[in-house]
Amino acid sequence: MKTMRSDAIKKGIERAPHRSLLKAMGYTNEEIRRPLIGICHAHNEIIPGHIHLDKILEAVKTGVRMAGGTPIAFGAIGVCDGIAMNHSGMKYSLASRELIADSLEVMAMAHPFDALVLIPNCDKVTPGMLMGALRVNIPSVVVSGGPMLTGRFRGKDVHLVSVFEGVGRVKAETMDIQELDELEDQACPGCGSCSGMFTANSMNCLTEAIGLGLPGNGTIPAVAAARIRLAKEAGMAVMHLLEEDIRPRDIATREAFENAMAIDMALGCSTNTVLHVPAIAREAGVDLPLELFNEVSARVPHLCSLIPGGPHSLQQLDEAGGVQAVMGELLNTKFGLNLNVMTVTGKTLGENLEKVRVRDAEIIRSVDNPYHKVGGIAVLYGNLAPDGCVVKQSAVAEEMLSHSGPARVFDSEDEAQAAILEGRIKAGDVVIIRYCGPRGGPGMPEMLSPTSAIIGMGLGKSVALITDGRFSGGTQGACIGHVSPEAADGGPIAFVEEGDRINIDISHNKIELDVAADILEERRSRWQPPAPKITTGYVGRYAKLVTSGSTGAVLRDDF
Repeated sequence: MKTMRSDAIKKGIERAPHRSLLKAMGYTNEEIRRPLIGICHAHNEIIPGHIHLDKILEAVKTGVRMAGGTPIAFGAIGVCDGIAMNHSGMKYSLASRELIADSLEVMAMAHPFDALVLIPNCDKVTPGMLMGALRVNIPSVVVSGGPMLTGRFRGKDVHLVSVFEGVGRVKAETMDIQELDELEDQACPGCGSCSGMFTANSMNCLTEAIGLGLPGNGTIPAVAAARIRLAKEAGMAVMHLLEEDIRPRDIATREAFENAMAIDMALGCSTNTVLHVPAIAREAGVDLPLELFNEVSARVPHLCSLIPGGPHSLQQLDEAGGVQAVMGELLNTKFGLNLNVMTVTGKTLGENLEKVRVRDAEIIRSVDNPYHKVGGIAVLYGNLAPDGCVVKQSAVAEEMLSHSGPARVFDSEDEAQAAILEGRIKAGDVVIIRYCGPRGGPGMPEMLSPTSAIIGMGLGKSVALITDGRFSGGTQGACIGHVSPEAADGGPIAFVEEGDRINIDISHNKIELDVAADILEERRSRWQPPAPKITTGYVGRYAKLVTSGSTGAVLRDDF
């Protein structure tokens, strides 16, 4: 038998103490002899997307045992962005990504597993686990917990964002509190990652597109028996990868990331992918400059109109053929895909796509009949964002693709939220929320509450929102985030004053502050950096080390 990583803790007379500790947990000599497969899972009782991961874990264990390995589970933390939203907890969400990556690295190096299966589901957990796996670089497979089904409310599909928007509707007196109570009960019907092309489902789909998740990873519903079968298949697949010594960096190549970026554009994924995909690629030794997103977007049409920007659910996408069918349709574009990349099936992408087909041409449109001729995400540049900012253009109303209006400036999310709900924001305004970047937030908080309030107040087609923070994947409308450099680092967004005119041209990737350069320079000379909001604990350390949103908000490695 070939040498295994786990031999370091189980072979030879010197390892008798190590074997004794394994036996203390009930492992038999036969189990110790087999390859030891670490299973990093994020099961907990605070995230709907994770509440059922114990069942996914048991299925993965079954698959590993069926294929001759010994499964050994360990846990990872996770933050529910919905529950953390709009209070101090959101400062810890993005920051948790680095902790998850670090903790996976610690566990896999301190206990030399032969291979890994990763069981994430939500927001920062999936990219965090991928970053850790690429860093460790031993055979690995990802199997997510799957998306939640949509709820039903008075004959319509609803989801978490429907509730956030309901708050604005109550304030606008277009919904009463009894309706909101009923909606609250119906919007989230059970386990799974929130039902739309929000960040969690975006990242699980892109994991599949990169090749690190099995076909179906991104779209099979959490409650489906097929999800349990997929988990068993993942347990078996990792044993094949181990036998063939196929590692994450063999799969996650530059070509694989470009394939995933094409799927990002075709699906209309969350703007958070512009943070996470470069951060994951960095761990693989692949550089993905921000400009590449625009290059891919210009070549790849938007084929799927998914919640929140459209009417279709992840369940419908799965029924239509899922991510694999979208990839198959992209073969018909000039952009195409690199079919020679390896995947965790042990086959190339080209081999995986040989038999796929689109089952519903409205859910997954052809490249000749797209929802939009360009991809779902745009990166904008200009004197307000010299290093770029990001918008989900597929979720922007046609009339807001070009917009000019007066700046309404707020130095915190709470101030902006109050102004929106109190009716102080008017049609045509451009809401600026600053000092919310990776360093200034700290933690680059998501802003689903103000964006949903704008929609709920009926301003989605007349008001833009710009921030150096970020947006939930559930955001729709002219919401432009990740403005870089951020205000806390002295970026131009720090010098915007009430009433300044902001010019937005999404179709041409431009964003401009209509203020003369000499006036901006005078404002800069008067500016003083604000005191850090948090100076202690993990987030205090994070704020000192984190880099710009334009670089994926990764941590500096030059300390």
